Amino acid sequence: MGLLEGKTAVVTGGSTGIGLAAARRLAAEGAHVFITGRREEELAKAVATVGDATGVRGDVSVAADVDHLYEQVRARGAGLDVLFANAGINHLARLVELTEQDHDRVFDINVKGTFLTVQKAVPLLNDGASVILTGSTAGRRAVPGMGAYGASKAAVRAYARTWANELSGRGIRVNAVSPGPIDTAMFEQVFDTDEKRSSVAAHVPAGRAGLPEEPAAAVAFLASPQSSFIHGADILVDGGELVA
Repeated sequence: MGLLEGKTAVVTGGSTGIGLAAARRLAAEGAHVFITGRREEELAKAVATVGDATGVRGDVSVAADVDHLYEQVRARGAGLDVLFANAGINHLARLVELTEQDHDRVFDINVKGTFLTVQKAVPLLNDGASVILTGSTAGRRAVPGMGAYGASKAAVRAYARTWANELSGRGIRVNAVSPGPIDTAMFEQVFDTDEKRSSVAAHVPAGRAGLPEEPAAAVAFLASPQSSFIHGADILVDGGELVA
């Protein structure tokens, strides 16, 4: 018996990276996992590797797509026990280079998308459910070129604290997981040369970028009864980046 046997979970942005690793881990703990992603082919491949999972294509920044996701969850008839609001993007650009369109896209997905994902889930959340948001160490650091991304993740962190208070009356816990540099497709896209990736890893006391399975382990912990007294926290999975 896994820690989440018989539970229902949603993972947004679950086609790749941390989201996919988390979906696999939650399924391995016994949950049926609904996974979202914007690209149909990529989503189908991901679902095939997870096990007990349902793929629902959609963009979290589009309200109708989020409604469609929860229609599928509602149809299963078991409510929702775990929500991992993970979908996000990054765009590396300094202040004088950042376009309005790129700024808005980062906030549409990372902030508005997180808001829609959680707000629209509330009627489906079972009492005692766990909500987990993906933050980032960038929300606490002043990294040149990552102003929009860092600001969006600071907003997500604020959401976690506030929603933990607002939903506590139903025993619903809201927490954040903030990864440092994790070896994912997005990490390789943003830091697009071996030299850049090595430079980032060199500033991490662990001496390397993390694996997607490492923040996924923190997600599984927060999803489970083992974290029953953790509310409004921001769990760092950063290899010590913030203490360097």
